[in-house]
Amino acid sequence: METIGCDAAGEMSPATGEKIDATPLFQIHDASVVRGGKTILHVADFTLSEGEHVALLGPNGAGKSTFIQLLTREVFPLWREDPPVRFRGAARPRLADIKRALGIVSSTMHDQVRVHLPVIDIVVGGLFGTLGVPLRGEVGERDRALALSALDRLGIAGLAGRDVMTLSTGQVRRVLVARELVRDPQVLIFDEPCTGLDPEGMYHVRKTMGTLAAEGRSVVLVTHYPEDIVPAIERVMLIRDAEVFADGPKREVLTSGVMSDLFGVPLVVGEDEGWYSLRGAYGA
Repeated sequence: METIGCDAAGEMSPATGEKIDATPLFQIHDASVVRGGKTILHVADFTLSEGEHVALLGPNGAGKSTFIQLLTREVFPLWREDPPVRFRGAARPRLADIKRALGIVSSTMHDQVRVHLPVIDIVVGGLFGTLGVPLRGEVGERDRALALSALDRLGIAGLAGRDVMTLSTGQVRRVLVARELVRDPQVLIFDEPCTGLDPEGMYHVRKTMGTLAAEGRSVVLVTHYPEDIVPAIERVMLIRDAEVFADGPKREVLTSGVMSDLFGVPLVVGEDEGWYSLRGAYGA
């Protein structure tokens, strides 16, 4: 792994510039995920501080989704005497604590929205871990107030009474963000959040990520494209061939040379006021 000018083990004091000792949100050390005798991901060292943001980039099949599943405890690494994955310092955290802290939005979740329900019911369902209001659950005024507040913070309170099946793809994606936000998670994981969106939808989803990052929540973004990395995300980790390829500040990671090495084709990276873009160097 190439670590490029990154020290994520702790926060820096704005007054002294010295590192503040703090328990990280996530710590991964010597974690290997093996399936069918093949290592599909190995992480030597990774630390994410509370409130820190990171974007994961890499080719299809590189191990990005497996990395996220390590964080969410959907997959487990090989056993080590010193547990490879820790959450807030705990080697064996309760799954309920992890679920309470994490909110996850992905394009695959969008595929599950195939029912005619009011938007507010979809968002309230986030409190119960369901898609919509549970049949045997009791929904109070406080629950609906929390849902309306989540929609309002994303600028879509006007959609509360709409049938979710009548919304655009971009609007549904933001509703799904509100569904996670209603539980007030400290970490938002966006897994390919702009897949299938038109430019308007991409704009609003990216703006939403910036809004949540500004609130002090950790934002973890999984994407193929630098264009999805909002300016608030300063750290980028690249994954290739089941290994962490590079990890560091985006100004040092998102270069034409590094990205060309990552994807194995000639690429050109552009930058404009903190936003990055990627295109093929077809004349190379």
